[in-house]
Amino acid sequence: MEFLYEYGLFFAKALTIVVAIVAVLVVVLATAVKQKSEKGELKLTNLSEELVDLKHHIKQELYTKKQFKAYEKELKAEQKQQEKDEEDKPKSRVFVIDFKGSIDAHEVSSLRREISAIIAIADVKDEVIVNVESGGGMVHGYGLASSQLDRLRQANIPLTICVDKVAASGGYMMACVANKIYAAPFAIVGSIGVVAQLPNFNRLLKKHEIDYEQHTAGNFKRTLTVFGENTDEGRDKFQQELEETHVLFKNFIHQYRPDLDLDTVATGEHWYGQQAIELGLIDAISTSDDVIMKLAETHTVIKVSYQIKKKLADKFAHGASLSVGAIFNKLAEKNQPLN
Repeated sequence: MEFLYEYGLFFAKALTIVVAIVAVLVVVLATAVKQKSEKGELKLTNLSEELVDLKHHIKQELYTKKQFKAYEKELKAEQKQQEKDEEDKPKSRVFVIDFKGSIDAHEVSSLRREISAIIAIADVKDEVIVNVESGGGMVHGYGLASSQLDRLRQANIPLTICVDKVAASGGYMMACVANKIYAAPFAIVGSIGVVAQLPNFNRLLKKHEIDYEQHTAGNFKRTLTVFGENTDEGRDKFQQELEETHVLFKNFIHQYRPDLDLDTVATGEHWYGQQAIELGLIDAISTSDDVIMKLAETHTVIKVSYQIKKKLADKFAHGASLSVGAIFNKLAEKNQPLN
């Protein structure tokens, strides 16, 4: 029995190692393929039709047969009149984009394609709503995302930003570009500040008698380092760069919201929607659902999304990672050592 137990334990370890190696190889392969091509497709969804279908379904469930028959008759008459009216004066359109940003704001690659598509077909009678959800991240990533939104302003297409959960730091940098900002009552807004942090292992390396060398051409090619010994001069320069970035951030916000008291709001603090409206960070309290449903009464609302097509290797890599995770979880549940 002891032999079988040891053999089973050895087999489980070996299987775990093999699966882990295969998963790593697949991830590497998927990354290589992804770097060659990130083709996707533009998808348009008519939200106005979806809302009409939802309303129709609910009434079908709640109304009696007689009531529903009368409703359908009335609906057909309204649709016929609406079609006639739209022949003379077409409805204005509202284009909806969702932006859920990560730290590096890599989602901007899809955002730029969505905005390019809208600019190609929209005019000043139309409107764009962007649902922003982000706690911020890298300056250059969110700077580019904000510049993409500014393309709509430059094209004279009204831009509205809706914040249901959070638009802080880089997320608020994007939001401030809008002609109008809506936020839910407890959405997090603001955090107009700059932060950078890194560990330093220099003392640990010295303790174990490990030398670390870093060579640069230019006094401030590297201000702070993870492994080398930091200097007061480097720290001062690093702080100076943070302050300069903060000034650029504040100037950018002032460009779009000139009435905002930056001395009060550009402290790095964040506020909830109900507080943010008093400070002028947003223009109104509302969820994106309410904004869209109200506009759908008088506009054709279309959701625009650019979706990257997943390669077979990407799907396999995702599945392999889940499998490896499941194996590790099983082993952890049985309290068996991995080595």
